Amino acid sequence: MAQMPEAFGSLRSRSTRPSVRGWAGLRVAFLGRVSTKDQQDPTLSLPRQLHNATAALPSGVRLVAHFYDVESGRKNLDARGFSRAHELFDIPVPRDGGIADLLAEAKGLSRRFDAVICESIERVARRTYYDTRVEHELEQAGVVLLAADEPMTLSRLRATTVLTRRVKQGVAEWYVLETLEKSWDGFCEHTAQGWNVGRPPYGYLPERIPHPVPARRAEGRTKHRLVPDPVRAPVVRQIFAWRIAERLGYAAIADRLNADLDRYPPPMHIDPRRRRDAWGRSSVREILVNPKYTGYMVWNRRGTKKGGAINHPDVWVWSAEPVHPPLVSQADFLAAAAVGVERFGSRSGNGANSAHPQTRRSYLLRGMVVCALCGRRMVGKSRAARGRPDALLYYVCEAPRNHADFTERYPEHPRGILLAERRLLAGINDFLNTRLLGPDRLALLTAEIDHAAVVEQDDRVARRAALQRTLADIATRQRRLLTTLETQDDLTGAVFSHVQQRIAELDVQRRAAQEALDELDAQDATVAAATPDLGLLGRVPLGRLDVADLPQATARRLLDALRLRIRYDRAANQAQAQITLDVETADALDSTIIRTDVPSEDRLHGGSAFSLPRCAPGGIRTHTVGGLSTVSLPLEYRGRQPRFADAGS
Repeated sequence: MAQMPEAFGSLRSRSTRPSVRGWAGLRVAFLGRVSTKDQQDPTLSLPRQLHNATAALPSGVRLVAHFYDVESGRKNLDARGFSRAHELFDIPVPRDGGIADLLAEAKGLSRRFDAVICESIERVARRTYYDTRVEHELEQAGVVLLAADEPMTLSRLRATTVLTRRVKQGVAEWYVLETLEKSWDGFCEHTAQGWNVGRPPYGYLPERIPHPVPARRAEGRTKHRLVPDPVRAPVVRQIFAWRIAERLGYAAIADRLNADLDRYPPPMHIDPRRRRDAWGRSSVREILVNPKYTGYMVWNRRGTKKGGAINHPDVWVWSAEPVHPPLVSQADFLAAAAVGVERFGSRSGNGANSAHPQTRRSYLLRGMVVCALCGRRMVGKSRAARGRPDALLYYVCEAPRNHADFTERYPEHPRGILLAERRLLAGINDFLNTRLLGPDRLALLTAEIDHAAVVEQDDRVARRAALQRTLADIATRQRRLLTTLETQDDLTGAVFSHVQQRIAELDVQRRAAQEALDELDAQDATVAAATPDLGLLGRVPLGRLDVADLPQATARRLLDALRLRIRYDRAANQAQAQITLDVETADALDSTIIRTDVPSEDRLHGGSAFSLPRCAPGGIRTHTVGGLSTVSLPLEYRGRQPRFADAGS
């Protein structure tokens, strides 16, 4: 191809686009990358890349800059070039920056180079999209991207050259994806066999076993399973016990542990710089959310990206069955998880919130009263009452101001709902003294259980009849379709095709209805096998209790132990109270209530109220008694509308 005549050379000075006329005097920048600081040695890899890149350049080319990173080539391009991993090594290659600095300088007016060279195109990125994006951005800036293992040309692009590069980019991305896929499958099998990945969680020790591969075994490599730590395993059980029985938050549990570090040794961080020799909220939380304590091996809980954030449980990899000794039961682990959902955003402790500058008092039912309309916890407020020395206490649910989404989701929610504490306490006293402490409690609970059983049985019967009608209707329609095929001619095959498609659709519906019917039968068998145990309620001594007369700290501990939850429905002007009774709470009530004589009809098996087993055979330590779970408390006070005149009624 002929060159531009010298007479037209002045046109070059008018063009704003840089040009590359030949190899002589060409200024080139080196671009390198090492994937990981743990599996590769940058002190060897980067000098090798630089040697191969410079060896492929023709004579007369000047190497003027060095850009490289120690990071993954699969990261988003906007996140590339900011790693400081190269500072951990004494790399014998000068560094002018990373890929982000390279692109920024390429677009600037004071650029030092005319071309960029790398050992191979996958050193730019391991994703074809970002690879071609870097190439495009450099091309737009007038910079040529060269690779040492490709034909080099400074003239216009050749189709074969482009095809070669695109194939290499695709193969490079395929290779990484295939490697990740096989690595994932290997970790899944590793988990299924019960081997632990990483550091054993607090409360366990590694049971090291020589590596099954002879070459790695010769290097001293091992694999390990988990065995309980005799010193720290009891600490894990104690943390779960506090969480379940007393509904304590992470900070409250950490304070208890820090009060006796000899008995509750804190976890030791592998990084000495982050070691604090004390319990913290995060260390307590890590124990309470780790399912490995149930005996199952679980992998992929934390991602390798985004700072090791917790992955969604749907992508966790579990062993098919428990593979190491559990420190807590599955029931206790789920109960502790439910506490976190229930008390999210609520602090532990009975005193006023010292962290909030406007706090003047504490409220007895803080965090226990929920608005039925929106599901949010109602907050305590006080109002000065005319002619009364003490303030009137309320629980309020206020709609957020200027929050259109809240109004759309809860159109029936008024601007504010007020509920007087003194009215609520009267209903709670009646509930506890009748259903929990009264002489007729067993009869009331038995009647309610029987009523609930009848309602549930009627519902199951109605659902079974509906499913059976659905199955019969589907069978009838399928027979009609078959009759259509038998009685009508179908020369083109169109009728057969449509009928076949419709039969397949009906068969999907039939299988779904049959599965629902089988599940209902399984529920019937479970309900028939379940026998409610009333022994835990009978364990509670008889007597009377006035929550308002107790010191607030004592009353708060009692209601927390009972796990009192109140759901207030303003439209029906009713509150539903729910308590959960366990053995520890039943024993603690003995010193809280006013004792009365135990009537003979309240004694089970001819013994005293305290001669009952601590739990049902095969049951767990904590039971929620069905008859106590939902009891309506009529409230005379209908709440206070804005600007209501009588705030104390």
